[in-house]
Amino acid sequence: MPDQPLILWFRRDFRLSDHPMLTAAVASGRPLLPVFVLDAQAESLGAGPKWRLGLALERFAQSLEALGQRLILRRGDALEVLLGLVAETGAAGVIWQRMYDPQAVERDTAVKAALKAEGLVAESFPGALLIEPWEVETGQGGYYKVYTPFWKAVSARGFAEPLAAVTRLRAPAVWPESDVLADWRLGAAMQRGAAVCLPYQRVGEAKALARLDEFIEGSVDRYKVARDFPGQAGATSGLSENLAWGEIGPRTIWAAGQRAMHQGDAGAEHFGKELVWREFAYHLMHHSPQILTQSWREGWNDFPWRGDNAQAEAWRRGMTGEPLVDAAMREMFVTGRMHNRARMVVGSYLTKHLMTDWRVGQAWFAECLTDWDPASNALGWQWVAGCGPDAAPYFRIFNPAGQAEKFDSEGDYRRRWIAELSVSPSAEAKSFFDAVPRSWRMDGKAYPAPIVGLAEGRARALAAYANSRGAAA
Repeated sequence: MPDQPLILWFRRDFRLSDHPMLTAAVASGRPLLPVFVLDAQAESLGAGPKWRLGLALERFAQSLEALGQRLILRRGDALEVLLGLVAETGAAGVIWQRMYDPQAVERDTAVKAALKAEGLVAESFPGALLIEPWEVETGQGGYYKVYTPFWKAVSARGFAEPLAAVTRLRAPAVWPESDVLADWRLGAAMQRGAAVCLPYQRVGEAKALARLDEFIEGSVDRYKVARDFPGQAGATSGLSENLAWGEIGPRTIWAAGQRAMHQGDAGAEHFGKELVWREFAYHLMHHSPQILTQSWREGWNDFPWRGDNAQAEAWRRGMTGEPLVDAAMREMFVTGRMHNRARMVVGSYLTKHLMTDWRVGQAWFAECLTDWDPASNALGWQWVAGCGPDAAPYFRIFNPAGQAEKFDSEGDYRRRWIAELSVSPSAEAKSFFDAVPRSWRMDGKAYPAPIVGLAEGRARALAAYANSRGAAA
């Protein structure tokens, strides 16, 4: 019956362009009911991601309203809510864009089975990735565990051009009731940090597309050379924030990068490699979901990392006495993001100089990052700790002082984020103290001496590695 509405279940796909599910929905000719369900998985997000989710929902609702539509908000168990909406509206069923983390897969599988058992439409679509994780295989029929051959296999494929943005969404005759977004208080855990962090967010599809255009036109040519220098403004695209919430599709980014490469922009291919690194993270999470919670390499679950500890707390607060580390941790707390080179440095410092379990760092990033992504976060932490797929060797220990000398030789990045390093610090550097919880009692604290000597920390980590490998042998 063509007048039976179709429920569009949005989760992390808040855009109108290059959206296979949405394109198929329009082609059906049915009235459409866009819905977001605040279920247990969404409720469990850390403070930063949950707040950023609220911003994404607000902006996406505005985009739908411009097309004469509404975003219906409901809170509760996803299956119960969706079945309830079907009963209320007489909907023919539910369609959605796929997610790939184990919890989402379990939930979505149960939802699909229950809907089909009721004779309802239940269909999932691609769109979050360039290629589905199960569509890339090695010559032996297994999955890739090393990035370089994965990159070669993926980049050799041709990808369809991005789908055009939908411009018309047929509205239902009657709208079901919706929760009020403000009543959900998705930013409550951010406390006073929300006002500090807000100016650094570029929310919504329009700003994501503008961000891509700015990068391609202005910075992609020097991307490979400049991307490792955290003090260089505009050297990276910043699109991780928008990708995390589906405010831009990966095919849109890939197509723009390919056009730049064909025009001779030197950094465009490397930009594509970073996009495919994200694909690699999802490929691994699909085939070995334990990467989210366990050391991926065999024999590493007994490595003598420490659990949470006082030094890890100093790391979280940007008070280790290592300026590059602390600048990065403060950047994350103020902006919700962290430069990729800095992520490697702080990850190495925590897991090696401080001998602290990578999962402690993984959890803090999941609490703070507004571009948080489960697959990329897990792979990044395991890579730098030495226990993950295609990992840096454990004995590769980033020296924060050496990294600062190489990638922040003028100290611009460190001064930008550490007020105590300047006689007249900028308002941006001081904003860190406006964002942190009052319980940290940061006001008036002097910048600390290093909590561990770099040579001492390196020697301790290498000794632990040698002992662990010897015991395993």
